[in-house]
Amino acid sequence: PTEAFAYYRNAGVPTVICEEKHMGSRAVVVVCRDEDAARRRFGVVGEGTGVVVTRTGRRFFDDPVVERELLAILSRALERSGFWERLSTDWAVLDAELMPWSAKAQGLIREQYAAVSAAAAGALPEAVAVAGRAAKRGLDVGALVERFTTRASLVERYTAAWQRYCWPVTSVADLKLAPFHVLATQGAVHADKDHRWHMETAASICGADDSGVLFITAHRVVDLVEAASEAEVTAWWEEITGRGGEGMVVKPLTFVARGRRGLLQPAVKCRGREYLRIIYGPEYTLPEHLERLRSRGLHAKRSLALREFALGVEGLERFVRGEPLRRVHECVFGVLALESEPVDPRL
Repeated sequence: PTEAFAYYRNAGVPTVICEEKHMGSRAVVVVCRDEDAARRRFGVVGEGTGVVVTRTGRRFFDDPVVERELLAILSRALERSGFWERLSTDWAVLDAELMPWSAKAQGLIREQYAAVSAAAAGALPEAVAVAGRAAKRGLDVGALVERFTTRASLVERYTAAWQRYCWPVTSVADLKLAPFHVLATQGAVHADKDHRWHMETAASICGADDSGVLFITAHRVVDLVEAASEAEVTAWWEEITGRGGEGMVVKPLTFVARGRRGLLQPAVKCRGREYLRIIYGPEYTLPEHLERLRSRGLHAKRSLALREFALGVEGLERFVRGEPLRRVHECVFGVLALESEPVDPRL
């Protein structure tokens, strides 16, 4: 947290908001009040009142029934919370996290994370046992025993880390949707609102849900000129990560922030030690690996993030203004091109 706070403080940002980070899959939800609104605004007929897509625009759910049920839950909450009247709209685009992670990442988990755990579970205990027997015969293998024992322990922690974000999903009731941005509604792109407004609006929607599917994101506002404010939120982050949570996302309180050198990163992820085993591998906490990771380059990733953010906001602005779709698609294709740029996915 100290480094994230310093980045924004040094850029002249006085206040940031810290939002609990959910380990799920990013989802963008387009939802209309009814099918007439879907037809009027999106030209969609007979395809329901909305859609849930990934951040690259692909359909999130393979099962259309689950999508319809989730949209119905969200629509009821929007109605009950007075969202439509309050924002004078009959459609909305929401940015959200959908959990569990395993709901969308089954193939990735099976082929990458579970495979590592299974291979290590099959090999390391046997290696420890063999080294132990060699030690009993008087061979000088103490360092080897210690090395394999340490590796086995780290793999156990790695397995516990990724399994924490997986649970069975048999129906929509097993899902959790945590909205955190109201991106756009009729006549408005809400980049002019601060993140406190977005959090409060999302909380009012989730508070009107009686299904248990919509999830309120915990957050804290930090005054970057008050050391006590930083210390309080750092303790909160430690509590989140201490119970196995991913961490938090630090953002300027304003949706768009500029520093002396131009546009600032819209958000900085601040993850916990155990969660990072999922990203960097079971043994990343060993000194030789930490030294290597500290020297990794982040410039390309940050540059891409800024350009995607700017294109995303511009695309929404053009859509809300009713510009021709070809103008909106210029921004969309720009984002897709940037998403295809080869960068280290672990950053």
